[in-house]
Amino acid sequence: MATIAVLGTLDTKGEEHAFVAGLIAARGHRALLVDVGTGASPTVAPDITRDQVAAAAGLDLAAVLAARDRGAAVTAMSKAAPVLLAQLAGSGRIQGVVCLGGGGGTAIGSAAMRALPVGFPKLMVSTLAAGNIAPYVGTKDILMMPSLADVAGLNRLSRVIFTRAAGAICGMVESEPEAGDARPLVVASQFGNTTACVTKAKEVLEAAGYEVLVFAATGAGGRIMESVIESGIVAGVLDVTTTEWADELVGGTLTAGPTRLDAAAKAGVPVVLAPGCLDMVNFGEPATVPAKFAARTFYHHNPQVTLMRTTPAECAELGAILARKANAYPAPSAILIPRKAISVISAAGQPFHDAKADAALFDAIKRDAKVPVEEHDLEINDPAFATACAERLLALMRAAAR
Repeated sequence: MATIAVLGTLDTKGEEHAFVAGLIAARGHRALLVDVGTGASPTVAPDITRDQVAAAAGLDLAAVLAARDRGAAVTAMSKAAPVLLAQLAGSGRIQGVVCLGGGGGTAIGSAAMRALPVGFPKLMVSTLAAGNIAPYVGTKDILMMPSLADVAGLNRLSRVIFTRAAGAICGMVESEPEAGDARPLVVASQFGNTTACVTKAKEVLEAAGYEVLVFAATGAGGRIMESVIESGIVAGVLDVTTTEWADELVGGTLTAGPTRLDAAAKAGVPVVLAPGCLDMVNFGEPATVPAKFAARTFYHHNPQVTLMRTTPAECAELGAILARKANAYPAPSAILIPRKAISVISAAGQPFHDAKADAALFDAIKRDAKVPVEEHDLEINDPAFATACAERLLALMRAAAR
Protein backbone atom coordinates (compact mmCIF):
# COMPACT_ATOMS: atom_id res chain seq x y z
CA MET A 1 0.00 0.00 0.00
CA ALA A 2 1.29 3.45 -0.95
CA THR A 3 0.38 6.82 0.52
CA ILE A 4 -0.61 9.42 -2.04
CA ALA A 5 -0.83 13.10 -1.16
CA VAL A 6 -4.05 14.63 -2.50
CA LEU A 7 -3.06 18.27 -2.40
CA GLY A 8 -5.40 21.12 -3.17
CA THR A 9 -7.32 24.21 -2.21
CA LEU A 10 -9.89 22.47 -0.04
CA ASP A 11 -11.85 25.69 0.56
CA THR A 12 -13.04 25.85 -3.06
CA LYS A 13 -12.32 22.34 -4.34
CA GLY A 14 -12.77 20.12 -1.30
CA GLU A 15 -15.49 17.94 -2.79
CA GLU A 16 -13.42 17.17 -5.87
CA HIS A 17 -10.29 16.25 -3.91
CA ALA A 18 -12.29 14.13 -1.48
CA PHE A 19 -13.77 12.28 -4.49
CA VAL A 20 -10.26 11.48 -5.81
CA ALA A 21 -9.11 10.50 -2.30
CA GLY A 22 -12.00 8.02 -2.07
CA LEU A 23 -11.09 6.44 -5.40
CA ILE A 24 -7.47 6.09 -4.28
CA ALA A 25 -8.59 4.39 -1.06
CA ALA A 26 -10.85 2.08 -3.05
CA ARG A 27 -7.75 0.87 -4.94
CA GLY A 28 -6.06 -0.07 -1.69
CA HIS A 29 -3.86 2.95 -1.14
CA ARG A 30 -3.98 5.64 1.53
CA ALA A 31 -4.91 9.18 0.52
CA LEU A 32 -3.38 12.03 2.54
CA LEU A 33 -5.50 15.17 2.11
CA VAL A 34 -3.31 18.29 2.21
CA ASP A 35 -5.01 21.69 2.33
CA VAL A 36 -3.25 24.58 0.57
CA GLY A 37 -6.30 26.82 0.41
CA THR A 38 -6.00 30.54 1.10
CA GLY A 39 -9.65 31.54 1.41
CA ALA A 40 -12.53 30.27 3.51
CA SER A 41 -12.38 27.25 5.77
CA PRO A 42 -11.93 23.89 4.06
CA THR A 43 -15.14 22.13 3.09
CA VAL A 44 -13.66 18.71 3.95
CA ALA A 45 -11.41 17.77 6.83
CA PRO A 46 -7.75 17.69 5.79
CA ASP A 47 -5.11 15.35 7.16
CA ILE A 48 -2.61 18.20 6.99
CA THR A 49 -4.01 21.69 7.50
CA ARG A 50 -2.98 24.85 5.67
CA ASP A 51 -1.46 26.15 8.89
CA GLN A 52 0.74 23.06 9.11
CA VAL A 53 1.78 23.55 5.49
CA ALA A 54 2.72 27.17 6.20
CA ALA A 55 4.53 26.24 9.41
CA ALA A 56 6.78 23.82 7.52
CA ALA A 57 8.28 26.85 5.78
CA GLY A 58 8.20 29.13 8.82
CA LEU A 59 5.38 31.15 7.28
CA ASP A 60 2.93 33.15 9.38
CA LEU A 61 -0.18 32.29 7.39
CA ALA A 62 -2.52 34.34 9.59
CA ALA A 63 -0.55 37.49 8.82
CA VAL A 64 -0.59 36.76 5.10
CA LEU A 65 -4.33 36.10 5.02
CA ALA A 66 -5.04 39.18 7.13
CA ALA A 67 -3.79 41.36 4.27
CA ARG A 68 -6.68 40.06 2.11
CA ASP A 69 -4.43 39.93 -0.97
CA ARG A 70 -5.22 36.69 -2.81
CA GLY A 71 -2.22 36.99 -5.11
CA ALA A 72 0.15 37.39 -2.18
CA ALA A 73 -1.50 34.49 -0.37
CA VAL A 74 -1.17 32.16 -3.37
CA THR A 75 2.46 33.22 -3.77
CA ALA A 76 3.15 32.52 -0.10
CA MET A 77 1.51 29.10 -0.25
CA SER A 78 3.45 28.36 -3.45
CA LYS A 79 6.61 28.80 -1.39
CA ALA A 80 5.40 26.79 1.61
CA ALA A 81 3.85 23.79 -0.16
CA PRO A 82 7.15 22.71 -1.80
CA VAL A 83 8.84 22.62 1.61
CA LEU A 84 6.10 20.49 3.14
CA LEU A 85 5.87 18.11 0.19
CA ALA A 86 9.64 17.65 0.03
CA GLN A 87 9.65 16.80 3.73
CA LEU A 88 6.88 14.23 3.27
CA ALA A 89 8.61 12.61 0.31
CA GLY A 90 12.07 12.74 1.88
CA SER A 91 10.86 10.98 5.03
CA GLY A 92 9.02 8.31 3.02
CA ARG A 93 5.58 9.38 4.22
CA ILE A 94 4.24 9.74 0.67
CA GLN A 95 4.95 7.85 -2.54
CA GLY A 96 3.00 10.04 -4.97
CA VAL A 97 1.01 13.27 -5.27
CA VAL A 98 -2.03 14.43 -7.22
CA CYS A 99 -3.58 17.88 -7.36
CA LEU A 100 -6.66 19.36 -9.05
CA GLY A 101 -6.54 23.05 -9.78
CA GLY A 102 -7.52 26.17 -11.61
CA GLY A 103 -5.06 29.05 -11.84
CA GLY A 104 -4.18 29.37 -8.16
CA GLY A 105 -4.31 25.66 -7.43
CA THR A 106 -2.10 24.87 -10.41
CA ALA A 107 0.45 27.47 -9.33
CA ILE A 108 0.61 26.00 -5.81
CA GLY A 109 0.39 22.34 -6.78
CA SER A 110 2.97 22.46 -9.56
CA ALA A 111 5.36 24.47 -7.38
CA ALA A 112 5.13 21.74 -4.76
CA MET A 113 5.70 19.05 -7.36
CA ARG A 114 8.79 20.78 -8.75
CA ALA A 115 10.40 20.30 -5.33
CA LEU A 116 10.22 16.52 -5.75
CA PRO A 117 12.89 14.38 -7.44
CA VAL A 118 12.67 13.10 -10.99
CA GLY A 119 10.83 9.76 -11.00
CA PHE A 120 8.58 10.58 -8.05
CA PRO A 121 4.94 10.16 -9.27
CA LYS A 122 3.31 13.57 -9.70
CA LEU A 123 0.05 14.37 -11.49
CA MET A 124 -1.46 17.82 -11.96
CA VAL A 125 -5.06 17.96 -13.26
CA SER A 126 -5.43 21.54 -14.42
CA THR A 127 -7.58 23.96 -16.36
CA LEU A 128 -4.28 25.28 -17.79
CA ALA A 129 -2.90 21.96 -19.06
CA ALA A 130 -3.95 22.60 -22.66
CA GLY A 131 -1.87 25.81 -22.90
CA ASN A 132 1.76 26.70 -22.24
CA ILE A 133 2.70 24.42 -19.36
CA ALA A 134 6.43 25.23 -19.33
CA PRO A 135 6.19 27.61 -16.34
CA TYR A 136 4.40 24.93 -14.31
CA VAL A 137 6.46 21.88 -15.28
CA GLY A 138 9.88 23.55 -15.28
CA THR A 139 12.56 20.85 -15.51
CA LYS A 140 10.60 18.14 -13.69
CA ASP A 141 8.54 15.17 -14.89
CA ILE A 142 5.14 16.50 -13.86
CA LEU A 143 2.29 14.86 -15.74
CA MET A 144 -0.19 17.58 -16.72
CA MET A 145 -3.74 16.37 -17.39
CA PRO A 146 -6.35 18.77 -18.83
CA SER A 147 -9.45 19.05 -16.69
CA LEU A 148 -11.39 20.22 -19.78
CA ALA A 149 -14.09 21.96 -17.73
CA ASP A 150 -13.26 23.99 -14.65
CA VAL A 151 -12.63 22.12 -11.41
CA ALA A 152 -15.98 23.19 -10.05
CA GLY A 153 -18.01 20.34 -8.66
CA LEU A 154 -18.79 16.77 -9.66
CA ASN A 155 -20.65 16.22 -12.91
CA ARG A 156 -20.80 13.75 -15.78
CA LEU A 157 -17.55 15.13 -17.28
CA SER A 158 -15.51 15.83 -14.16
CA ARG A 159 -16.28 12.42 -12.68
CA VAL A 160 -14.73 10.79 -15.74
CA ILE A 161 -11.63 13.01 -15.66
CA PHE A 162 -11.10 12.68 -11.90
CA THR A 163 -11.63 8.92 -11.99
CA ARG A 164 -9.00 8.57 -14.71
CA ALA A 165 -6.69 10.83 -12.70
CA ALA A 166 -7.06 8.66 -9.60
CA GLY A 167 -6.35 5.56 -11.69
CA ALA A 168 -3.33 7.25 -13.25
CA ILE A 169 -1.67 8.24 -9.98
CA CYS A 170 -2.36 4.80 -8.50
CA GLY A 171 -0.84 3.18 -11.57
CA MET A 172 2.22 5.40 -11.26
CA VAL A 173 2.90 4.46 -7.64
CA GLU A 174 2.25 0.80 -8.40
CA SER A 175 4.80 0.78 -11.24
CA GLU A 176 8.26 0.14 -9.84
CA PRO A 177 11.15 1.16 -12.13
CA GLU A 178 13.89 -1.35 -12.73
CA ALA A 179 16.98 -1.12 -10.55
CA GLY A 180 19.19 1.78 -11.61
CA ASP A 181 22.31 1.40 -13.73
CA ALA A 182 25.36 1.12 -11.48
CA ARG A 183 27.70 2.79 -13.99
CA PRO A 184 28.82 6.38 -13.30
CA LEU A 185 26.85 8.93 -15.27
CA VAL A 186 27.95 11.42 -17.92
CA VAL A 187 25.61 13.96 -19.53
CA ALA A 188 26.05 15.33 -23.04
CA SER A 189 24.40 18.06 -25.12
CA GLN A 190 23.37 17.42 -28.72
CA PHE A 191 21.78 19.14 -31.71
CA GLY A 192 21.00 17.72 -35.14
CA ASN A 193 24.18 19.43 -36.34
CA THR A 194 26.31 17.65 -33.70
CA THR A 195 24.60 14.26 -33.55
CA ALA A 196 27.47 12.41 -35.22
CA CYS A 197 29.95 13.90 -32.74
CA VAL A 198 27.95 12.96 -29.67
CA THR A 199 27.11 9.49 -31.02
CA LYS A 200 30.79 8.66 -31.44
CA ALA A 201 31.81 10.23 -28.12
CA LYS A 202 29.05 8.27 -26.39
CA GLU A 203 30.47 5.03 -27.78
CA VAL A 204 33.91 5.86 -26.37
CA LEU A 205 32.54 6.78 -22.95
CA GLU A 206 30.31 3.72 -22.73
CA ALA A 207 33.23 1.48 -23.68
CA ALA A 208 35.07 3.00 -20.72
CA GLY A 209 32.27 1.99 -18.35
CA TYR A 210 30.07 5.11 -18.22
CA GLU A 211 26.36 5.58 -18.83
CA VAL A 212 25.65 8.60 -21.04
CA LEU A 213 22.47 10.68 -20.98
CA VAL A 214 22.06 12.88 -24.05
CA PHE A 215 20.00 16.09 -23.89
CA ALA A 216 18.76 18.06 -26.88
CA ALA A 217 20.06 21.63 -26.81
CA THR A 218 16.60 23.09 -27.41
CA GLY A 219 16.26 25.46 -24.47
CA ALA A 220 14.18 23.15 -22.30
CA GLY A 221 16.72 20.38 -22.88
CA GLY A 222 19.57 22.55 -21.69
CA ARG A 223 17.68 23.61 -18.58
CA ILE A 224 16.88 20.00 -17.75
CA MET A 225 20.50 18.97 -18.24
CA GLU A 226 21.60 21.76 -15.90
CA SER A 227 19.11 20.49 -13.32
CA VAL A 228 20.48 16.95 -13.59
CA ILE A 229 24.06 18.20 -13.22
CA GLU A 230 23.15 20.27 -10.18
CA SER A 231 21.45 17.26 -8.55
CA GLY A 232 24.88 15.76 -7.86
CA ILE A 233 24.39 12.44 -9.67
CA VAL A 234 26.72 13.25 -12.58
CA ALA A 235 30.40 12.25 -12.82
CA GLY A 236 31.23 14.38 -15.86
CA VAL A 237 29.80 16.72 -18.48
CA LEU A 238 30.38 16.58 -22.25
CA ASP A 239 28.87 19.92 -23.25
CA VAL A 240 29.84 20.08 -26.90
CA THR A 241 26.62 21.76 -28.09
CA THR A 242 26.51 25.14 -26.38
CA THR A 243 24.26 26.66 -29.06
CA GLU A 244 21.58 27.77 -26.59
CA TRP A 245 23.86 30.65 -25.63
CA ALA A 246 23.59 32.02 -29.19
CA ASP A 247 19.82 32.17 -28.77
CA GLU A 248 20.17 33.73 -25.31
CA LEU A 249 22.55 36.42 -26.56
CA VAL A 250 20.88 37.30 -29.86
CA GLY A 251 17.22 36.64 -29.05
CA GLY A 252 16.41 33.28 -30.62
CA THR A 253 13.69 30.87 -29.60
CA LEU A 254 15.79 28.09 -28.04
CA THR A 255 17.41 29.94 -25.17
CA ALA A 256 18.07 28.05 -21.94
CA GLY A 257 18.50 31.26 -19.97
CA PRO A 258 21.54 33.08 -18.54
CA THR A 259 22.38 30.30 -16.06
CA ARG A 260 23.15 27.79 -18.82
CA LEU A 261 26.62 26.30 -18.12
CA ASP A 262 26.47 27.26 -14.42
CA ALA A 263 25.44 23.94 -12.85
CA ALA A 264 28.87 22.30 -13.22
CA ALA A 265 30.39 25.10 -11.12
CA LYS A 266 27.95 24.26 -8.32
CA ALA A 267 28.32 20.49 -8.65
CA GLY A 268 32.11 20.58 -8.97
CA VAL A 269 32.33 17.99 -11.76
CA PRO A 270 34.77 17.81 -14.70
CA VAL A 271 33.59 19.39 -17.95
CA VAL A 272 34.62 19.33 -21.59
CA LEU A 273 33.14 22.25 -23.49
CA ALA A 274 33.04 22.88 -27.25
CA PRO A 275 31.52 25.78 -29.20
CA GLY A 276 29.13 23.45 -31.03
CA CYS A 277 26.48 25.23 -33.16
CA LEU A 278 27.35 28.70 -31.88
CA ASP A 279 27.11 29.64 -35.56
CA MET A 280 23.32 29.57 -35.43
CA VAL A 281 20.37 31.33 -33.81
CA ASN A 282 16.99 29.59 -33.99
CA PHE A 283 13.67 31.05 -35.12
CA GLY A 284 10.43 29.50 -36.30
CA GLU A 285 8.91 29.97 -39.74
CA PRO A 286 10.56 32.74 -41.83
CA ALA A 287 7.78 35.16 -40.88
CA THR A 288 8.77 34.88 -37.20
CA VAL A 289 12.25 36.34 -37.75
CA PRO A 290 12.36 39.92 -36.41
CA ALA A 291 12.55 42.55 -39.15
CA LYS A 292 15.80 43.97 -37.76
CA PHE A 293 17.57 40.80 -38.94
CA ALA A 294 16.36 41.04 -42.55
CA ALA A 295 19.87 41.50 -43.99
CA ARG A 296 21.39 38.54 -42.16
CA THR A 297 22.37 35.12 -43.55
CA PHE A 298 19.70 32.44 -43.09
CA TYR A 299 19.35 28.71 -43.57
CA HIS A 300 15.88 27.16 -43.76
CA HIS A 301 16.34 23.93 -41.84
CA ASN A 302 12.71 22.91 -42.38
CA PRO A 303 9.37 24.74 -42.81
CA GLN A 304 9.14 25.34 -39.05
CA VAL A 305 12.80 26.18 -38.30
CA THR A 306 14.83 29.10 -39.65
CA LEU A 307 18.49 29.37 -38.64
CA MET A 308 20.39 32.68 -38.66
CA ARG A 309 24.18 32.89 -38.85
CA THR A 310 25.91 34.64 -35.94
CA THR A 311 28.12 37.61 -36.79
CA PRO A 312 31.81 38.07 -35.88
CA ALA A 313 30.83 40.51 -33.11
CA GLU A 314 28.30 38.07 -31.67
CA CYS A 315 30.78 35.22 -31.92
CA ALA A 316 33.42 37.22 -30.05
CA GLU A 317 30.95 37.78 -27.24
CA LEU A 318 29.90 34.13 -27.24
CA GLY A 319 33.52 33.06 -26.97
CA ALA A 320 34.01 35.35 -23.98
CA ILE A 321 30.89 33.92 -22.31
CA LEU A 322 32.05 30.35 -22.86
CA ALA A 323 35.46 31.13 -21.37
CA ARG A 324 33.98 32.97 -18.40
CA LYS A 325 31.66 30.09 -17.57
CA ALA A 326 34.50 27.56 -17.83
CA ASN A 327 36.73 29.68 -15.59
CA ALA A 328 34.24 29.19 -12.74
CA TYR A 329 34.54 25.40 -12.77
CA PRO A 330 36.40 24.12 -9.69
CA ALA A 331 36.97 20.64 -11.11
CA PRO A 332 39.42 19.85 -13.94
CA SER A 333 37.89 21.10 -17.18
CA ALA A 334 38.86 21.96 -20.76
CA ILE A 335 37.58 23.60 -23.93
CA LEU A 336 38.10 21.81 -27.25
CA ILE A 337 37.83 23.76 -30.51
CA PRO A 338 37.10 22.09 -33.89
CA ARG A 339 38.72 24.67 -36.16
CA LYS A 340 37.28 23.40 -39.46
CA ALA A 341 33.58 23.55 -38.51
CA ILE A 342 31.44 24.01 -35.41
CA SER A 343 28.38 22.53 -37.13
CA VAL A 344 27.53 20.63 -40.29
CA ILE A 345 26.58 23.82 -42.12
CA SER A 346 29.58 25.90 -41.02
CA ALA A 347 32.10 23.71 -42.88
CA ALA A 348 33.83 25.02 -46.00
CA GLY A 349 31.37 25.22 -48.87
CA GLN A 350 28.34 25.12 -46.55
CA PRO A 351 25.79 27.98 -46.08
CA PHE A 352 27.11 29.14 -42.70
CA HIS A 353 30.84 28.98 -43.46
CA ASP A 354 32.29 32.24 -42.14
CA ALA A 355 36.01 32.15 -41.36
CA LYS A 356 35.97 35.63 -39.86
CA ALA A 357 33.15 34.81 -37.42
CA ASP A 358 34.80 31.53 -36.42
CA ALA A 359 38.12 33.29 -35.84
CA ALA A 360 36.43 35.85 -33.59
CA LEU A 361 34.85 33.02 -31.59
CA PHE A 362 38.04 31.02 -31.22
CA ASP A 363 40.22 34.03 -30.44
CA ALA A 364 37.90 35.16 -27.65
CA ILE A 365 37.93 31.70 -26.09
CA LYS A 366 41.73 31.50 -26.19
CA ARG A 367 42.13 35.06 -24.90
CA ASP A 368 39.81 34.74 -21.91
CA ALA A 369 39.91 31.09 -20.87
CA LYS A 370 41.94 30.12 -17.83
CA VAL A 371 41.23 26.41 -18.38
CA PRO A 372 43.19 24.42 -20.96
CA VAL A 373 42.10 25.07 -24.56
CA GLU A 374 42.81 22.47 -27.25
CA GLU A 375 42.52 23.29 -30.95
CA HIS A 376 41.93 20.49 -33.44
CA ASP A 377 42.15 21.01 -37.18
CA LEU A 378 38.96 19.00 -37.62
CA GLU A 379 35.22 19.43 -38.09
CA ILE A 380 33.07 18.94 -35.00
CA ASN A 381 31.50 15.77 -36.40
CA ASP A 382 34.80 14.17 -37.36
CA PRO A 383 35.13 10.91 -35.39
CA ALA A 384 38.63 11.98 -34.39
CA PHE A 385 37.32 15.15 -32.74
CA ALA A 386 34.53 13.25 -30.99
CA THR A 387 37.06 10.74 -29.71
CA ALA A 388 39.33 13.54 -28.50
CA CYS A 389 36.46 15.09 -26.54
CA ALA A 390 35.52 11.78 -24.92
CA GLU A 391 39.11 10.84 -24.08
CA ARG A 392 39.79 14.30 -22.64
CA LEU A 393 36.74 13.98 -20.38
CA LEU A 394 37.85 10.51 -19.26
CA ALA A 395 41.26 11.92 -18.35
CA LEU A 396 39.68 14.83 -16.44
CA MET A 397 37.38 12.47 -14.50
CA ARG A 398 40.36 10.30 -13.59
CA ALA A 399 42.23 13.39 -12.41
CA ALA A 400 39.24 14.51 -10.35
CA ALA A 401 38.97 11.08 -8.74
CA ARG A 402 42.61 11.26 -7.70
